[in-house]
Amino acid sequence: MTYVITEPCIGVKDASCVDVCPVDCIHTTDEDEQYYIDPDICIDCEACVHVCPVTAIFYEEDVPEEWKSYTQKNRDYFAAKTDEERRAFRTRTQRQPD
Repeated sequence: MTYVITEPCIGVKDASCVDVCPVDCIHTTDEDEQYYIDPDICIDCEACVHVCPVTAIFYEEDVPEEWKSYTQKNRDYFAAKTDEERRAFRTRTQRQPD
């Protein structure tokens, strides 16, 4: 199981979830309308849930019925990426030491 980012994120793209994720599994591009959680990397820590200002993140089994399609949307987002693109996400978003 994993966490899923749903409709309330669209157009908001607040990066608070990215900042608290210990495994760097939340990604987007400038062209995307929302953030996405990579289900292969997410460790189900739920740190992102508590900082989301629009309550867009749910555990996969708890996604409200009207947003169930976002579970597959998150999976498809990463499935469409090549291994190289997925590695680039991790390289580009690695946190720099203070």
